Amino acid sequence: MWIAPELAATVAAAVDEGSFEGAAQRLRISPSAVSQRLRALETQLGRVLLVRSRPVRPTSAGAIVVRLARQYAVIGHDAEVALGLDRRGTIHVPIAVNADSLATWLLPALERVTRGHDVTFELLREDEDRTGDLLESGSALAAITAQSRPIAGCSVTPLGSAPYLAVATPRYIERWLPAGVSSDALAAAPLIDFDRSDDIQSDWLRAHGTDPLVPPRHYVPASEDYAAAVRLGMGWGMLPVAQAGPAIEQGILRTLGQPDLADPLYWQQWNLASPALTAMRESVVDAARAALDPPASDDGDRAG
Repeated sequence: MWIAPELAATVAAAVDEGSFEGAAQRLRISPSAVSQRLRALETQLGRVLLVRSRPVRPTSAGAIVVRLARQYAVIGHDAEVALGLDRRGTIHVPIAVNADSLATWLLPALERVTRGHDVTFELLREDEDRTGDLLESGSALAAITAQSRPIAGCSVTPLGSAPYLAVATPRYIERWLPAGVSSDALAAAPLIDFDRSDDIQSDWLRAHGTDPLVPPRHYVPASEDYAAAVRLGMGWGMLPVAQAGPAIEQGILRTLGQPDLADPLYWQQWNLASPALTAMRESVVDAARAALDPPASDDGDRAG
């Protein structure tokens, strides 16, 4: 069964923009034309493709069509490049990324790709435990993820482990941990979580015999702002070495002690033979290997 590229692109546009109106603006057609295209494709496939919510969400069948639309776009762009067309389009690549990678090492890797390829990036920030969901749904072409198992249709490459240190300001330590780190002291000491799904501080508390539900906590859902809140002494937190190191050297922060925690990260992207996507993968992997601890020796590239 043939799915016309313009129909698949309409489904992807509705998902990306979150509404039929947004898809219409992006595609430069009317909202009624978007609805007509969607109805035509749903009739052709005999499946509901989109949940008409705010924002619009793909069904499981819709996610397959979104992935197909992105594949059409990549293949079409590569054909334009191979044909040497002067007015070729730009390939748009949505990537699901965790906040700390985005704040520390990822952007220079993507900038290098833009030097040699007509590519734009859309960075979808999500916790590394959930970025794989965006890849699986078709919302992203690639992801930095904690998921080592290849998602169907994707290749996975280990990036390495991001080490985190438990740190706080000297003034904070003097107030809340004057006698040192203990289970009782940690139970009363305020901490900072990135958001309500952030569990790395809880893991560190458990290692010290403290119930992670007991301490008071702040929530600061942006990587640079999170690090700033720790440096200001609002609470203690786990920071990547790249963010904590300079502040420790300057005496702004002190480590609270072991255990240092490491978060293994993986790069997953769809299996598409595209020069731009290959360059993206190589640049991201090279940057990660320079910034992170080496991956485990038994980790290797795998495909789903």
